Amino acid sequence: MSDISAAALRGAVDLSTLRDRPQTPASGAAPAQAGVPDVVVDVTDETFGQILELSKTVPVVVDLWAEWCGPCKQLSPIIEKVTREQGGRVVLAKVDVDANPQIAQGFRAQSIPMVVALIGGQPVPMFTGAVPEEQVREVFGRLLELAAQNGVSGSVAAGEPGEAPAEPEEAPLPPLHAEAFDAIEAGDYQRAIAAYEKALAENPRDEDAKAGLGQVKLLARVQHLDLQAARAAAAEAPLDPEAQFAVADLDIAGGHVDDAFGRLLDLFAALPADERMPVRERLVELFDLIGSADPRVGAARTRLASLLF
Repeated sequence: MSDISAAALRGAVDLSTLRDRPQTPASGAAPAQAGVPDVVVDVTDETFGQILELSKTVPVVVDLWAEWCGPCKQLSPIIEKVTREQGGRVVLAKVDVDANPQIAQGFRAQSIPMVVALIGGQPVPMFTGAVPEEQVREVFGRLLELAAQNGVSGSVAAGEPGEAPAEPEEAPLPPLHAEAFDAIEAGDYQRAIAAYEKALAENPRDEDAKAGLGQVKLLARVQHLDLQAARAAAAEAPLDPEAQFAVADLDIAGGHVDDAFGRLLDLFAALPADERMPVRERLVELFDLIGSADPRVGAARTRLASLLF
């Protein structure tokens, strides 16, 4: 989920349709004569070519998000904070996937939040899903090392000397959401789970709390898992729900949503009727995590319904 490899996405994404578009200034960009944007910019399908060109000089982090995405609201402020701390050595390009479908398609964004870097116009995976601030800092550090190895070590103007870049004003989080957010940053997932569960008990319609709860439960489950060991255990015990759950969780965390759903649906179909309930419950939890608007959720729900009757 956070392995940075310069070749990892080459051939997997196609940004060529965005490279040669007529360029208009990105929202938040510096005046045209300055030649560089601010360190945090909103990017559209029309302005993405500008960002690709900039990545030849300075590494660019692309944050793919949407207004309805609860985990995005947890992760985006962390990424902005860490970006601004780099003093212009990294630029953050924020992309609303609903408003800019061509960028989302170019990166093959199957789930969000999805964070990808650009170095010399080449995409480099960073992570999918909300992650703690400590992990964000570690990945940014490796990104800067990789960029330097590829000769991309420039910077942009981040403000006057001695002047801290202005932080955007944000509405304060509800107290229980803030408690969960602080707990996630500290790596205390159980405290975050308790805070989100309390928020949902107070307001069962709190979609942000529901999304956050699903995300932090996933983080808690995968934090100590080893992918190779989990896959070996699942192969040895194809009808063991816990073994299959572990691989499905790792697949979701890594953005392989269809693989996770397919694994659990196959397990559901293979188990006796009286042993299926835990698998169905885990599927429903993962459906809520990915979001009902995702077409992969709709397809998996349809298959699950066909197996129930």
